[in-house]
Amino acid sequence: MLYKHLKISVLLTLLLVSFGLQAQVSVNAAGGNAMGDGGSVSFSVVPMAFSANVGPNGSVTEGVQQPYEISVLSVAEQAENISLSVYPNPSTDYLCLTTSDEISDLSYQLFDMSGRLLKSGKVVANQTSIDMQDLVPATYFVKVNQGNETVKSFKIIKK
Repeated sequence: MLYKHLKISVLLTLLLVSFGLQAQVSVNAAGGNAMGDGGSVSFSVVPMAFSANVGPNGSVTEGVQQPYEISVLSVAEQAENISLSVYPNPSTDYLCLTTSDEISDLSYQLFDMSGRLLKSGKVVANQTSIDMQDLVPATYFVKVNQGNETVKSFKIIKK
């Protein structure tokens, strides 16, 4: 008799617990697979909690990955007279900056996505080589100036 009551109690407990169980649902911000000599691991980055803050100048949601875009705008009258191009894009080791004409007082600046100046130099010929070997794969900006005025900006991807 005791065995029968114990069996029924265990069965009822399991039924009640199983009705209360639910799977976790998450929206992953990032993730991937990491492999090494000892094996592999799958991982995901999930914001556990977040709060939204709204103000007169915008809003931010803490704990959630925020997309952002950096726009480089340059409006210069000289840009119409100067033909500039960069190649290859995406680049691996070197970036070639070319001009159609010999133009004096041109310089370039290479920035990372946070706006930090990484390299700068003079444009000395129709083709100027910018060394990118020591840079990590990412997105960069090249700004070409004539004197103190920005002539053109380029978005560069380094593989």
